[in-house]
Amino acid sequence: MIAPRCAGGAVRSTAAAAPPYASPCPAPAVTAAISVTATAEQPSGSFALCGFSTAATRLLPPAAAALREHYPQVQVRVIEAEPARCFDLLLSGDADLALVINTADLPPSADERFEQQQLLDDPLDLVVPVGHRLAERSRVSLADVADEQWIVGSPGSTYHQLVRAACMSAGFSPNVAHHADEWDTGTALVAHHFGIILVPRLARLHDWPVVRIPLHGEPAPARRILAATRLGGSSHPLARTALATITATAKTLLPTP
Repeated sequence: MIAPRCAGGAVRSTAAAAPPYASPCPAPAVTAAISVTATAEQPSGSFALCGFSTAATRLLPPAAAALREHYPQVQVRVIEAEPARCFDLLLSGDADLALVINTADLPPSADERFEQQQLLDDPLDLVVPVGHRLAERSRVSLADVADEQWIVGSPGSTYHQLVRAACMSAGFSPNVAHHADEWDTGTALVAHHFGIILVPRLARLHDWPVVRIPLHGEPAPARRILAATRLGGSSHPLARTALATITATAKTLLPTP
């Protein structure tokens, strides 16, 4: 049974089910409101995970499967969403745990409505066409491709911010020739010699005639992935189970060199 909700998504206390957090109907902006009813042995209700596209593909499904196995009475949902929307979903109570990329437009870490913790760094790789002058290199730096034509995400997108920030930190502004928001689209353009792209290590590329080259530098370019919950949410057993599974999955996908 899912406990009745207060305004803003908080779980209301009933005689049959105590809320997992704090007092009944607290301020929704600052209190965790995971919609799970605690029972004697096994929680029930719903728990939603949200995250950007790569997280929703590579990290969230194993976490959702672990929650389904350990908490069979809980309805687990996965929502693919851009980072900014993930925080909206947390605030509205439509999501309980979010994986987001750390960008300038996220709520600050001091925002008391949320708990944010660094989860992992996802290294960026350079993708060039077969036959490119750097295709035989085992590692490259961004300075090596400062004069190339670039394929980046749409202006304002997380991917666009990520690439521009990485290039600026290497001392140049990228010469943007094309915009592509899907890895497959960007890779297809690379394969046809329209430019180069950066892709995170977690992203899978389809079978195009391209070469993926690790980047090096100090620090090596990477996107920082954060886990976010409403205030108090990270201590919930379901959140802890999900985070442990995500961390273990990331270690298999991104082994330490």
